[in-house]
Amino acid sequence: MNKPPPDLPAEKICFGLDRPTDEASLAALIGRFSRPELLAVLIPRLSDREITAILDFYTALLEKHLSHAEYHRFFTNDR
Repeated sequence: MNKPPPDLPAEKICFGLDRPTDEASLAALIGRFSRPELLAVLIPRLSDREITAILDFYTALLEKHLSHAEYHRFFTNDR
């Protein structure tokens, strides 16, 4: 993705139709999860085990799909 994904309305988020729709829906879903007002409600309700599982999942994705340079450019914003 070279440009930011569109912020799809909730009713447009769907999976299994085709790859472009899956990618746009995943971007919208992750974007919704990262909204501060949702995180403020959700995070205090997570167990320690859930926090660790989320951290492990995201870390594994970053390690698998990003080079060291990409990690610093896109994740940590080191330029």
